[in-house]
Amino acid sequence: MPGPAQESGPEHGTRDGAVPGEDELGLVLAEAAVQAIGAVGGHAGGVYLRSETEGLLRLAVLVGLPGELMRPWWRMHVNRPFPVAEAYRSAEGIHLADAEEAMRRFPQLMAGMPFPFGSMYAPVRSSPERFGVLVVLRPATPGHPVSEPDRRRLKEAAQRLGTTLGEMQTAGVRVEWRDEPVVAQSADPVGNPVRVGHFDWDLATGALAADDEFRAIIGAEPGGFPGTIDALAAKVAHEDAHQLRAIAHEAASGGLPAARRLRMRGANGAMTFVQLTGRPGADRDDGGHEGRRLTGLLVDLGSEVTASEADDRLPEGLFSLDRAGRITYVNRRAQELLGGTRSELTGQVLWEAVPWLDRPAYQDYYRASLLAGDPVQFKACRSQGDWLAVALYPGYHGVTGKVSATDHPVYEPGSVSRPGAGLGQFDSPADRATALYRPVALAIALTEAVTARQVSAVVTEELLPAFGGRQLAIYVLHEGHLYLAWETGFPKGFLAPFDGVGLDARLPGVETLTTGRPLFYESMEQMAAAYPGIPMDASVGARAFLPLIASGRPVGSCILGFDQPRGFTPEERTVLTALAGLIAQALARAQRYDTEAALARGLQDALLPRRLPSIENLETIARYLPGTQGMDVGGDWYDVIETDRGIVLVVGDVQGHGVSAAATMGQLRSAVRAFALADLHPREVMSGTNRLLIDLDPGLFATCCYVRLDPATGAAQAVRAGHPQPLLRHPDGRTEVLDLPGGVFLGLDAEEEYPVSELTVEQGAVLALFTDGLVERPGSDIDLGIERVRTHLAESGGSTLADTADRLVSGARQTEDRADDIALLLTARWSDRAGGRTLSGPAQPD
Repeated sequence: MPGPAQESGPEHGTRDGAVPGEDELGLVLAEAAVQAIGAVGGHAGGVYLRSETEGLLRLAVLVGLPGELMRPWWRMHVNRPFPVAEAYRSAEGIHLADAEEAMRRFPQLMAGMPFPFGSMYAPVRSSPERFGVLVVLRPATPGHPVSEPDRRRLKEAAQRLGTTLGEMQTAGVRVEWRDEPVVAQSADPVGNPVRVGHFDWDLATGALAADDEFRAIIGAEPGGFPGTIDALAAKVAHEDAHQLRAIAHEAASGGLPAARRLRMRGANGAMTFVQLTGRPGADRDDGGHEGRRLTGLLVDLGSEVTASEADDRLPEGLFSLDRAGRITYVNRRAQELLGGTRSELTGQVLWEAVPWLDRPAYQDYYRASLLAGDPVQFKACRSQGDWLAVALYPGYHGVTGKVSATDHPVYEPGSVSRPGAGLGQFDSPADRATALYRPVALAIALTEAVTARQVSAVVTEELLPAFGGRQLAIYVLHEGHLYLAWETGFPKGFLAPFDGVGLDARLPGVETLTTGRPLFYESMEQMAAAYPGIPMDASVGARAFLPLIASGRPVGSCILGFDQPRGFTPEERTVLTALAGLIAQALARAQRYDTEAALARGLQDALLPRRLPSIENLETIARYLPGTQGMDVGGDWYDVIETDRGIVLVVGDVQGHGVSAAATMGQLRSAVRAFALADLHPREVMSGTNRLLIDLDPGLFATCCYVRLDPATGAAQAVRAGHPQPLLRHPDGRTEVLDLPGGVFLGLDAEEEYPVSELTVEQGAVLALFTDGLVERPGSDIDLGIERVRTHLAESGGSTLADTADRLVSGARQTEDRADDIALLLTARWSDRAGGRTLSGPAQPD
């Protein structure tokens, strides 16, 4: 995979029709993105590509935007409510003309990027493979949907990329992305090419021999240049004519090259700049002295150099950025204000080269200018009491910036002192969008937070930037005391004395909860006056204390701190109070989750087998992984039961997660075990379990696979109820998906009959029973998952049964967003009791 980010438009990834190699994957993706952006009038975009983690897309290529600034969007799970994920899942293009349409269809997208821009998404496929999504960001077209020609052009670009990636995969390239995105630039049209002419000047005679390019630069018609230094002097501005003699004297007397910049009128009459560089020739005069000839170059500098000089004379700082955020130009005043020389700053990312501009509060301004294309203004603090006004003026190929010294923001009680930080004051449309959408982002994100820690992290990521805060503390109520659950930004140990305080303490964090009234202090001085003797940190800024009350029940309190004194507008107070209610609801829900999760984990630990029995001629290994989404535990189970008629192997799955699923699982496991120990026929075991579940009426259904095996002969009877087919690995490594007839799910039809199948497990063979969590992935066909597991099992030669089980679940262990539980039961039949033996057959390739 490619490593370092690129800063310029990449070369095309294929040569002479050949299929590109793996090292060219990034170039192929970048070229496709650049071409698609240009085809539909976009200014940025990229390609999301599938990764080695099932259900996770990674941003492989980013064009026209700074990579680090877009880090929150580097990863995208296919089950998320974002257009990239939906385009991948549905295999259909998505076209959003403006922010209003995007907010209506994908509110989470606009909560994270609350700027007026349009966007288009096209799935990249090569049937039956789904590789990723091609994305283009472009100017918004309010009231006008994305045109059909643009939709068609993007679809065709995605189809071409899909075909290329399919060819690469056929050639053995692994079409996945594991690294950070490659950052590329859109093609930047170059102006007039630099012209360079050559000359040979005889200093004694004044003869000037020049090539065609030299004559073209000075505007001489073919054959119309007399070839003398006087003819050249006539082309040069009158005030600069003496420079020709000066360069000749300097070069001849010093023996070193000399150069002068001259003004000259071209063929069209416009003034332009040229640079004449000459060095002494090798000819000698009659006295043996060198330097009677001057040879050199005439370089056409164009007129742009005058603009650079003009910029340096301005009292304001001017700078230019490319769309990757790298500085391409700074005038003299900008060097002074930004704190670096032109050579030090040029080529560096602005917020990396200038540390005081690398603050989360400013990132939305950078994103707004690059995504929406509207001018953005804000004030930035360079050091204590030293403020600068920054303005960004975006264009297709970059951003022009202006920076100048400004007064310290005046603090007036009741006013918002940090521009753009509050809901009551806006310096630009981007400020207003940011202020309005950030609370929306918090509200949406809180609905998905499950644990108390996730709730606290969401508040930190969304609430602090929305209001320009720097400090956050969350206390939760437990048995009449407030305990610190989360903190960020406070001096180390400062909050420790407040941990565990009772509700009778006279502290603002306590009284906001006991009174149910939010408390706002515009400075630490104001708070100290209200609470004499209260410990203070070094900050002088404002504080907001918010009660966390859910449905009338006190949950805790939230403290929001600021670096500087500031007021709180009525709008801000209203929004903060409303958000505190949402935070309280989320925390209360998280506390219930923690309680239920602990109970469910306890139930499951008690109900699943602590160990599997040791059986002659058999080795059994089980693995269980809980899901990572929502409630941690579910209804998957496994069991190995010794009976008079053989060994019973069971794997089942109760629908859903949580206490109810775990409890139902325990009841079904006990029922199956009781029926098996009563030596009932497998058909009767399954039918009895089905009727029991219907009688229990938990509102859940279940699946099950039941196998009774004779260890001595390998003869087995198997019965299925809506469960995935088992896998059977033969001693030679050949592995098949069994085709066992089965009945419907348990709990649906009391009269359902469950057919029994006969099979044989040879010595050295392995029987694999599993639940659907092992083979199902969001956005992926279950048959592909079954084939993946079958292939891994087939290639387990030379491995122990335990190692094989670990390998089969290893991919699932690495999945951060696993929706379902996984239960796996492997059974190997040996000629003796010995465990730890290795499987025969082919091994997994390196």
